[in-house]
Amino acid sequence: MANMKEVWTVSPRGEGKKDFWLRVGTAFENRDGSWSLVLDALPVNGKLIVRDQREREDRNDPSSARRQARAPARDDDFNYGANADEQF
Repeated sequence: MANMKEVWTVSPRGEGKKDFWLRVGTAFENRDGSWSLVLDALPVNGKLIVRDQREREDRNDPSSARRQARAPARDDDFNYGANADEQF
């Protein structure tokens, strides 16, 4: 299988609220080592986050549906909020 990743965008929700993660596409590695992105949406903030794909759980298992809806783990020291422009 090709090396594939998930493409996300993150929108800050405000003081004391969790950021909103939205999956906007998929990235896959080409034979020459370059990457192609297939986007289903464009982020308003212009920022994309590329993460390793997560394992898919059984979609018929109601307990796994909640886990699938959660955003991927992220680095705690990376601020995706209002000052994120300073980090790019």
